[in-house]
Amino acid sequence: MKQTLLLFFTFFKVFNLSSQTMPVATIPVQAKPPIAKKIPKKMEMHGDVRIDNYYWMNERENPEVIAYLNAENSYREAMMKHTEGLQKKLFDEMVGRIKQNDQSLPYKDNGYYYYTRFEEAKQYPIYCRKKGTLDAPEEIMLNGNEMAKGYKYFRIGGAAVSSDNKILAYGVDTVSRRQFTVYFKNLETGELYSDKIYPTTGGCSWANDNKTVFYNQTNPVTLRSERVRKHRLGETGEDAEVYFEKEETFNCFAYKTKSEKYIVIGSSSTLSNEYRFVDAATPDAEFKVFQPREPKLEYSIDHYGDQFYIVTNFNEAKNFQLMTTPITATTKENWKTLIPNRSDVFISNIEIFKNHLVVSERKNGLMNLRIINNENKQEHYLNFGEAAYVAYPSVNPDFETNTLRFSYQSMTTPNSTFDYNMDTKEKKLMKQQEVLGGFKSEDYTTERLYATAKDGTKVPISLVYKKGFKRNGQSPMLLYAYGSYGSSTDPTFNSTRLSLLDRGFVYAIAHIRGGQEMGRQWYEDGKMFKKKNTFTDYIDCAEFLIKNKYADKKKVFANGGSAGGLLMGAISNMRPDLWRGVVADVAFVDVVTTMLDETIPLTTGEFDEWGNPKNKDAYFYMKSYSPYDQVEQKKYPPMLITTGLHDSQVQYFEPTKWIAKLRDMKSDQKPLYLFCNMSTGHGGASGRFDALKDVAMKYAFIFDQLGIKQ
Repeated sequence: MKQTLLLFFTFFKVFNLSSQTMPVATIPVQAKPPIAKKIPKKMEMHGDVRIDNYYWMNERENPEVIAYLNAENSYREAMMKHTEGLQKKLFDEMVGRIKQNDQSLPYKDNGYYYYTRFEEAKQYPIYCRKKGTLDAPEEIMLNGNEMAKGYKYFRIGGAAVSSDNKILAYGVDTVSRRQFTVYFKNLETGELYSDKIYPTTGGCSWANDNKTVFYNQTNPVTLRSERVRKHRLGETGEDAEVYFEKEETFNCFAYKTKSEKYIVIGSSSTLSNEYRFVDAATPDAEFKVFQPREPKLEYSIDHYGDQFYIVTNFNEAKNFQLMTTPITATTKENWKTLIPNRSDVFISNIEIFKNHLVVSERKNGLMNLRIINNENKQEHYLNFGEAAYVAYPSVNPDFETNTLRFSYQSMTTPNSTFDYNMDTKEKKLMKQQEVLGGFKSEDYTTERLYATAKDGTKVPISLVYKKGFKRNGQSPMLLYAYGSYGSSTDPTFNSTRLSLLDRGFVYAIAHIRGGQEMGRQWYEDGKMFKKKNTFTDYIDCAEFLIKNKYADKKKVFANGGSAGGLLMGAISNMRPDLWRGVVADVAFVDVVTTMLDETIPLTTGEFDEWGNPKNKDAYFYMKSYSPYDQVEQKKYPPMLITTGLHDSQVQYFEPTKWIAKLRDMKSDQKPLYLFCNMSTGHGGASGRFDALKDVAMKYAFIFDQLGIKQ
């Protein structure tokens, strides 16, 4: 599948301020906090009654809802007005570290070199290509800066070029609801075709006739990707429906195999998958089911030569195994094991080449790249040499090459792209993210630690700090975690963190259960009826870092977003005394109510993650940790809660109701602020600079709690 790369860079200047010299926090002039009206809504299930006084906030078009959100924003602005100078300073730091005129490393695909580039002071990428050689004239396919004019939010998604290199299909979202309109552009003439497709998930897969595309269509209410349709350029009327996913717990999608041979339609739920395929040269043929779905059978497929490769948990392979099967016999009884399941290694994905196979494996929480020679079966691993890092294959569209392009980064090493000769084992650095302002990797240190959870489980922690740090229990710390959906939080580089590290902070990532860092069991031990392990792991990591003097017990800040925002809500209820402050981004906090409302996007597909509250045991377990349901009349830490009015994943009203209930019930006068971006959704601002303003505000909130003024 052809695609262009989108790079985001966040860099800033370095300042030094020891944590020992932090002044007393500034007390702002008091503004009056907004008090939301109460309209009690009674909700009863399984003999249990819940009263939601703020359910009325679900009405996005209600002027009273908009007025309340605006009032919350105004209150936050007034209470944080004294930090505006600090916010500007932080923003200038971050922007000052960006190489503003920059471009991605070009990759070659089907005779063209593709890349994206940024221009000085511009927010959005420019999508480009060159024919045959990097010395050829540049062709600008899309200029995001020109296209974004007049929009508060703008995003290009799923750019794909036809096999004859002549036509570009691309999606555009100007609302931030992840509903894209697909457009088509003639790359030879610059003509924009009249064809438009809406609503889609943004991407298209080209058949080999260069005029047919397959795309995913979303449900207008739930936003579930439920259909795959086929569009032929120039034809009007409703596009033919190729596939409809009738099971509401599944989402469907379409893609083209790396071999360019097949169009594949996938259907996926949390614990089950199903695929069907058709020859890309015959897009009107009927799709063939690869292996019918079965409960708890997970698999993914790719193609090369006369067989398919399958990464699957078939036959109780908990950490997944790699299997193969002939094109003519794809059902599971024909699958043969190539790499078996191992208890200590999780197979993440594969990259297929003519002469080599690259397997991404996760062991002890770290990603390893395993290189296998297809001819002689000899194999080796790449050695990265750092305690905590992340490495993964980059863009590798060429089957014939013996060169693997991979990306590497750590909490001290900026994103680096290498070309690696899989035969000679020679590695060449092709590009490293350039951080301006005097940044040096050697000025920072990263560590990998293990905290012991209350049940004896060893929980990994990755952390970074500036050299000169003294482990004396006096440093402030920001502790981040996610811990859901089997999503692993890797120790990546992020230049915005330098604003923390250079002011004496330690930044730590808790690799808690619910992620998949330590294998599939790690995920299963942090979901459904074991979800509370996620929360207690996080608390145990914080206490471990305090006990071992990496952090001052009075200066630990917590941060997480989305399902990580659920984590923030839970740990604020469970141990409010432990946190100097909490930043909860786009927080999923009203668990029971949301999971009972099947009209809300994502709900039905997540019963295998959280449980279905229509079942009594699931209902009461979810309620026992649901942050919104568990708000009590007690003291809470200072909190900054964020959301986006158009959020398609965690609806804006969850964080909004949560802050209203907290303000009504908590027994202290500590800061409680809501930031609702009225123009965006789950991912926040779309421009590379606008996004940094939000980060600067969050850091200013944290610093303000410690009295840091610069």
